Amino acid sequence: MTHLPDSLLDACRCDPAAPFGQDPARDLGLHKHAAQLALAELRPWLNRQQRMLWATRRDALLLILQGPDCSGKDGVIRQLISAFDPQGVRLHGFQQPDACERRHDFLWRYQRRLPDLGLLGVFNRSYYEGLVSDPLDGLCSAAELPARRQAIQAFEAQLLAQHTRPLKCFLQISRGEQELRLRERLENPEKRWKLHASDLQAYREYDLRQQRWAEQLSASHSEDAPWYVIPADHRWLRDWLVASLLARELERLQLDWPDSPPPFSLDELDQAKERP
Repeated sequence: MTHLPDSLLDACRCDPAAPFGQDPARDLGLHKHAAQLALAELRPWLNRQQRMLWATRRDALLLILQGPDCSGKDGVIRQLISAFDPQGVRLHGFQQPDACERRHDFLWRYQRRLPDLGLLGVFNRSYYEGLVSDPLDGLCSAAELPARRQAIQAFEAQLLAQHTRPLKCFLQISRGEQELRLRERLENPEKRWKLHASDLQAYREYDLRQQRWAEQLSASHSEDAPWYVIPADHRWLRDWLVASLLARELERLQLDWPDSPPPFSLDELDQAKERP
C-alpha cells in the first residue's frame, strides 16, 4: 500500500489563520507520472479496505468535497469511486435546494443521505453550502448564520458519536485556472453540457466567495473534524492527495475481516449436497 506520507498530508491541513494562504498551483515536490503510478497501486488496497469496512459494519466514512466551480469534485469522484465496490458506496451531489427541501431545516436533506455503518459516503458539496451559497443565493439571511454554524457543529459531533468519520476536503484552484477550465468547457462540446448560467456569476464573485469560504473553514476546522485544503490546479496531485487522505482514514480504523462463526459448517454443506 502506497499513500503519501503524513508530513505531506498534514501540510494540507487548514490553517485557520489563513485557510487559502498557500498556492493552489504548488506541486509539493511531486511528479505527475509518479502520482499516476502510485494511485494505480493504491486502488487494490482501497478496495480491500472498503470491503472490510462493509463487512464489519462498525464505522462509516463520509468524504466531503467542496470547492469552486471547475475545481474537480466530479474528477475526484471518477478517480476514486472506480476503486470501490459500488454497492458499498453512497454518492450524493447537492445543488440548490428544491421547493420540497426548502420546507425543511437546511440540514434535513443531508441528514437523510448519510451513509449507514459499513458504507463510504461521498458528498459532492455539503451542508456547508448552507453557510456560503445559501446567503449569496438569497435562501437565508446573514442573521441566520450563527444558528446554522452551531447546528453544523452539533451535527458533526453527532456524526462522530455515531462512528461516522467526516473527511472534509476543499479543492482550491486559482482564479486563472478556473478561467482556463471554463474556457475548456465552452470550447469542448463534450464538456459544454456541464455549464450553467450561474457559473459565470460565481466566476465574477471568485474573490467574494473565497473570502466567505475562508471564514467558514476557519470557524469549522477542529481536531476532531479538520478541513484539508487541497491544491487543485494540478488534477493529478489533487486526486493523489484525496486518495491518500482517504487511505489514511481507512488505515486508522484498523480494519480486519469479522471474526464471527459461520452460519453453517462444511459438513452441513456436504450433507446438503448429498440430499436429493
